[in-house]
Amino acid sequence: MMKSLFRKLAAAIVLGAFSLPAIAAEKLVVGAYPSNPPWEAKNEKGEFEGFEVDLVKAIAKKLNRDVDIQDLGFQALFAATSSGRIDVAISTITITPERLKSQAFTQPYYDSDMALAAATNTPLKGLADVKGKTLGALATSTGETWIKQNMQKYGIADMKTYNTQQDLLLDTRNGRVDGAISDLAGMQFTFLKMPGLKIVERIQTGDQYGIMMKKGSPLLEPVNNAITELKKDGTLAALHKKWLGVEAEPTTSTMTVAPLPAAM
Repeated sequence: MMKSLFRKLAAAIVLGAFSLPAIAAEKLVVGAYPSNPPWEAKNEKGEFEGFEVDLVKAIAKKLNRDVDIQDLGFQALFAATSSGRIDVAISTITITPERLKSQAFTQPYYDSDMALAAATNTPLKGLADVKGKTLGALATSTGETWIKQNMQKYGIADMKTYNTQQDLLLDTRNGRVDGAISDLAGMQFTFLKMPGLKIVERIQTGDQYGIMMKKGSPLLEPVNNAITELKKDGTLAALHKKWLGVEAEPTTSTMTVAPLPAAM
């Protein structure tokens, strides 16, 4: 009788153990602006995808967390981190001294440079060859500003501005302008679907992207350490190749470990 009772109790304990609810992994709540390819965009299923989306998923995996990506406007990201509504924010957020006064940033993982692009059969080998040439840029963009500031330095003959990146690059490919000055990553991403163009020379700006979070966030060090690991194990290099179609240059922040940015 006693043995039978013990057997029933043991069976009940075993069954109870197997029926316990699974403990859900802690979430990494991410804010992202959804119209920012190749960094963030929503696919046909309404799911986020892109370079930085894959990056935060890889970081979350290192931290043994699930990812919850929330759709936010770019300006709303700053209030969302400050209030604690989200843990971290992505969306090509440039690390600046002004932002570091109120927000925390991880080490950079991408150098946001510009570039001179041209048709693949161009005679241009670099900026030194644009003397007497016509260059194109998006209207009101940093590319237009750069051309205006450097026309005399490089002897640029003329500038043509465009309302869309597609029109700018189509005219560049067709030789209506000799070259285009624009965001490097945006052009590399476009080249995946628009052949016949190439980067002639990278133009360093000093701007770098980092993951933003609330000042004093306990996640800063763990997330930053995860980025270090992803640089060392080749994950970030693979993401660069996947989303931009080219290998990351070895001296860029995609490949090199850097210290945490500090407010001046």
